[in-house]
Amino acid sequence: MHTLKSKFTGCGSYVPPTVVTNHDLAKLVDTTDHWIRERTGIKERRVTSGEKTSDAAIKAGKFALKASGINPKDIDLVITGTVTPDMVFPSVSCLVQKELGLTPGIPAFDVSAACSGFLFAADIADKYIKSGTVKNALVIGVDLFSTIVDWKDRSTCVLFGDGAGAAVLSASHGKSGILSSRIHSDGRYWEMLYAPGKFSFNAFNKKSVAETEAPYLKMKGNETFKIAVRTMGQAIKEVLADSALAPSDVSLLIPHQANMRIINAIRERLLLPEEKVFTNLEKYGNTSAGSIPIALDEAVKEGRIKQGDILLFVAFGGGLTWASQIVRW
Repeated sequence: MHTLKSKFTGCGSYVPPTVVTNHDLAKLVDTTDHWIRERTGIKERRVTSGEKTSDAAIKAGKFALKASGINPKDIDLVITGTVTPDMVFPSVSCLVQKELGLTPGIPAFDVSAACSGFLFAADIADKYIKSGTVKNALVIGVDLFSTIVDWKDRSTCVLFGDGAGAAVLSASHGKSGILSSRIHSDGRYWEMLYAPGKFSFNAFNKKSVAETEAPYLKMKGNETFKIAVRTMGQAIKEVLADSALAPSDVSLLIPHQANMRIINAIRERLLLPEEKVFTNLEKYGNTSAGSIPIALDEAVKEGRIKQGDILLFVAFGGGLTWASQIVRW
């Protein structure tokens, strides 16, 4: 009998229909299609035209449930990784619970880990499952960064897109499932990548609008790049060691889709051939917490993953946060 594992039993994803190309952005800011593709690998991205974060999460969750074949009433836990919720509260997960007809009373909550959000959520769900308190968990990664980027800042607005991905994790005693999962944070570097949020006023706050920081995402690109490559590389070493696996054992690397230069740096460190790395960055840009589950869903649909394959997930985000996971499919 194998030890209890969290097995991926279904995946789903959703991206808004509105496509924004690099040429479209060149009409808004001083940039070009060539400049964006050369530095990031991105050709286009999807942006919401009225859809809320919960709308995207619900659609991705519905697809994942259908793929899993599990009755919505058998879901015991919902966790959503997001930093762009519809509102301060309730959580996106509570809205998902209601709209998908999940059982009232089960725990449903969000985690804030920016681009690492899906892996943080999956790690938490994995621990619930291994404790024996949960049999089936719906895990979602979703962000609508178009709502928090400054569309006049060419250093950030070209990078991001909107989207949601979801997976159902189920308790299993077989060989398949999460073999190792690691999550990390380092708040000392929060100013490398952050979004201050909405303007805040109360009767005792005398600050004027001019004195209050604009609510848009801020990023120190070069410094963030260096830390991302270093920390993700270390996180990969950890889960490989935990699982007694070598980089050559990896069937497919599905990294957070942030920047092609970061992905290539990670791939080269692992000595992996290009065909062992899944990317869809050129179509969607950086969808933050949505990027890994969207990529996973597309890889499954394209037949890139077969039973027994060893998958490696790795992500880096604001916090700073980073995470990695090894899965036997």
